[in-house]
Formats: sequence, C-alpha cells, structure tokens
Amino acid sequence: MYGLIGKMIAAPGKRDELIAIMLESVSAMPGCLSYVVARDPANADWLWITEVWDSEASHKASLSLPAVQQAIARAKPIIAGFGDYTVTEPVGGHGLG
Repeated sequence: MYGLIGKMIAAPGKRDELIAIMLESVSAMPGCLSYVVARDPANADWLWITEVWDSEASHKASLSLPAVQQAIARAKPIIAGFGDYTVTEPVGGHGLG
C-alpha cells in the first residue's frame, strides 16, 4: 500500500469551500482505499488530507482523471499553500483489509 498525509492551507475564509471541492470526486478514484479530509482545530485555514492507495501507480494515475483535473483547477485559486507532507507505507487498519 501507498499512503500520503499532507497539510493544505486555504485562502483566508475559504477552508470549507476547499474541503467541498476536495471531497467531490473521491469515490471515483480507482485504487483509492481511503481518502480523508479533516479540519485542523488549531488553525481556521488549515486542512489535513490522509490518503491510502493500493499502489503509488494508482495515486499517480488518479492525477490524470478528468474529475481530479477539474477539482485541481477549481481548488488552485483558493489554495494559499501547502505545509508538511509525508509519504507512508500503510500496513493495515480498519477498512483496509
């Protein structure tokens, strides 16, 4: 398995709008086992995204899906930046088989 955990920083006051965009097409990404978007309770503009994929190749392929490309285009104007980012190797857990 292939995992990612990263912080995304929304433009001031745009976090909920960014969250909505990030959640729109998550069910249509082949190979995605888990995709969780979470608010950071310490900062009103931060969100954390935790992903688990069956492989790194599936993650890379997802970036070329039309729905993902459209979401990226819509999200770009309200993304102020990115913070910490970590690649992980998930070994299991509830829902991951």
